[in-house]
Formats: sequence, C-alpha cells, structure tokens
Amino acid sequence: MKGALIFAYNNETVDYLAMARWSAKNIQRHLGISTAIVTNESFEAKDYEQCITVEPPVTTQKRYFRDHKAAGIWYNTNRVSAYDLSPWDHTLLLDSDYVVASDQLNVLFGVDQDFLAHRWAYDITGNRPFEGNRSFGTYHMPMMWATVVAFRKSKKAQLIFDSMEMIRNNWNHYLDLYQISEQTYRNDYALSIAMNIVNGHTLSDPTIPWQLATATPETKLTQVDQDTYKIQYENSEQKQRWMIIQQDFHAMCKRDLGDIVGNSS
Repeated sequence: MKGALIFAYNNETVDYLAMARWSAKNIQRHLGISTAIVTNESFEAKDYEQCITVEPPVTTQKRYFRDHKAAGIWYNTNRVSAYDLSPWDHTLLLDSDYVVASDQLNVLFGVDQDFLAHRWAYDITGNRPFEGNRSFGTYHMPMMWATVVAFRKSKKAQLIFDSMEMIRNNWNHYLDLYQISEQTYRNDYALSIAMNIVNGHTLSDPTIPWQLATATPETKLTQVDQDTYKIQYENSEQKQRWMIIQQDFHAMCKRDLGDIVGNSS
C-alpha cells in the first residue's frame, strides 16, 4: 500500500494544516493516493485523507519567515518519527508547502530504492544562485533536501530515520562536529548527516532523479487556474518580471501559498 505523509503543526504565522489538506486533494487528483496528515488538531477527514493525532514536539525554537516578516515557533523536529507513523508500505513524505501539480512523483514508486531524497534544488525563476543551499558547515557537507522523501518500510529507511533521531537528540554535538553556524535544528541537515552515516560516509546516496524546483520567499506567487501558477520577481537589474509554470514546486513563499489555499476553500 502506498500513500503520502505530511506533518502539519500550525503556529502563530502559518496555517500548515490548511496547506496540508489542500495538498492532499491535489495528491489524490494527480497521484491517485491518499494522504495521512500528522497534526495535533482534529479535523473531519475526507475519503482521500486521514488524521494522525500527535502532539507537537516541545520546543522554543523559532524560525523567521521572510515573506511574513515575522517569526513563529518551529514545530518541525518530529519528522524523525515519519517511519513509525506512516501507515503506508511505500511513503511519499512531503512538506506541506510542496505544491503537487502533476503526476511526476508517481515515478518514485517505480524506482528500486528504499530511500530517496533530492540532492539539488534551484530557484525556479533562474534569478538567484543556490550555491549556499548545496552544502553546509565549515567542511561543506553536501546537503540533501527533506522537502520530498520517498521511502519503503525497510531496514535502510528505518536506520536513516533512527539516525536522524539520534542527530536531533544530540544536535549541539553535531553542530560542533560539522561546524554548523546556524543553531536552529534543520531537517535537511539531519537528513544529510543521517544518509551519509547509513551509507558508510561514502557520499554515494541514491537521489531523486531531478532537481527540486523552488519559489523563493522573495517572489510573488498567484494561482492562474487549478494547476497553473504565476511567479513575479525582480531580476538582477531590478526590473519586474513574471513567468507561468505548470509543474510541481516547493513554495517557500508561504504567505502567498496561504492566500491561494484560503481562496480555494
């Protein structure tokens, strides 16, 4: 049995649960699978979704959202429990702000690997270089993205999530070991380190065979129709430009995505 899994804990800035439920509709429409949503808020689930009620992790860490120009409590440290919480044999673990606008992710169910994540991400407008998001720490550890992960119930996947939990529980140690300047726990970093540990420090992890398209917080995102989006941005010459896209992408411009979700209900 296969399906999607999304963690969705609201804070004072972002309604992640609304995003997750909107995404679940798109996932069912394009991929033909159901979505399990991990949250602490009960809701009346439709036939394409289910609610997994888990209290959010106890945390005081905050994240600054550039598009909101505000900070919010960051309930994002229990993604390490995805393996145990997923009701599926083959799971697509997605961020709630990942927009599914095609059937592309179905490809991952046919790849003969127990665990896959993105190695590379890029600015969908081509306007901003992503060099700073390709590695982390003083020693330039290659970064894997936790935005989209495909995993099977398997020993390897379990080891990766167990390793992520170990890293999270000993975060200060790994900050020092990898010489990471950011103090806030980040799933991308924990995933990168965990995959490297499980693969014997060979940096030979199998990856999702395309790059992660990203709409950055500096862009203006609007919806043209059901699976068509408009991205407005300022280029390097400070001129206003726009583009139309019809594809899956990571919407880091959460305020705009929230408006799209709110207008769709």
